[in-house]
This record gives sequence, structure tokens and C-alpha cells, in this order.
Amino acid sequence: MGGISIWQLLIIVAIVVLLFGTKKLRTLGSDLGESVKGFKKAMADEPKDAEFKSLDKAEKTAQTQTKEEKEKEQA
Repeated sequence: MGGISIWQLLIIVAIVVLLFGTKKLRTLGSDLGESVKGFKKAMADEPKDAEFKSLDKAEKTAQTQTKEEKEKEQA
């Protein structure tokens, strides 16, 4: 009762191809594929970025501590 048969899917595909054309559908598919690849790459790079940010924060705090120590020694 609630399913779509193969014939209905074929009719929908034929209408979409007639409306948009095969060239537009091809470019749309390649653009969609590149978007998915970019998203996956960004998700994979996220933990590395977070790790670098925490290392940067640790280095900055260490640098400020050494500057403060040097200022105390000079005073």
C-alpha cells in the first residue's frame, strides 16, 4: 500500500531527465560528490585541528610564564 514500485521510479527518473537534461544531472552529481568528499575530509581533519589548537594554547601559556619569570628576575 505504501511502497513505490520499480515502474513508478522509472517514470520519475524519465521525467527528471526530460526536465533537467543529462548534462545538468551529470554536473549536479559530480558537484554533490565533491561536496561529500570535502565534508568527509573536513570531518577527518577536525581532531587534528583541535589537537593543534590545544598545543598552541599550551605553548602560549608557557611563553607567557617564561616572560613573567624573566620580568621578575630583572626587577
